Amino acid sequence: MSRIADTFAACADAGRAALVTFVTAGDPTPGDTAAILDALVEGGADLVELGMPFTDPMADGPAIQKANIRSLGAGTRTADVLAIATAFRARHPHVPLVLMGYANPMTVRGPEWFADAAAQAGVDGVICVDVPAEEDDALGVALRGKGIASIRLATPTSDAVRLPTILTGADGFLYYVSVAGITGQQQAAQASIEDAVARLKAATHLPVAVGFGVRTPEQAAAIGRVADGVVVGSAIVDLVGEHGANAPAPVRAYIETLSSALADARKELA
Repeated sequence: MSRIADTFAACADAGRAALVTFVTAGDPTPGDTAAILDALVEGGADLVELGMPFTDPMADGPAIQKANIRSLGAGTRTADVLAIATAFRARHPHVPLVLMGYANPMTVRGPEWFADAAAQAGVDGVICVDVPAEEDDALGVALRGKGIASIRLATPTSDAVRLPTILTGADGFLYYVSVAGITGQQQAAQASIEDAVARLKAATHLPVAVGFGVRTPEQAAAIGRVADGVVVGSAIVDLVGEHGANAPAPVRAYIETLSSALADARKELA
């Protein structure tokens, strides 16, 4: 089994959803990212998504847009992201690491180059926001050739006709984008999330992780009662934006509240 599969299985055995966390690489500077990543793990994050900064993050709201600007302003490049990933893997050999971003930085030198570089850095999966499943040849084939999960996104508009296409070639987990919009701006109604998770889990053996708009421990707990994973990004990025190089301590404290909420969420149902 892969690190991703092992982690979701371990969380399921523990009776809780996995906590999936996101930060932007190089925010506020490439040198500061390692301590922030360590704070995520120390706080209880089960899986880490590392955002690749991009000039036109079309799916992201103001928080992550600003993080991209800060990172690029600090001079972060793809080589820095890969170096951050390599160092993370050395420090945390068992924690899954996923690169998340947009097609241009991932394919500008060819998908095979990126897949090979990501594999050498110890990356477990990749989420490419703007390559649709119908264009899997653009990146997915190369990733799978190196044993890297091609993690797909499903949305409220992913109907029964398109869902099989999304799932073909998908691996790691299925990321359910719970709102039809940009990151961090709103959260879907709990009932709609529950209905969507049930529909998706009936269509795939992959774990289903739910994100977009999750900020509070209460929100995380409610989603964690039905989903296999809960994804939190913008709220963490906001802390980095507020505290800069001093972000690790508040990030760790915040992650602890989410991790604790997920640990208790299903106990309440029992």
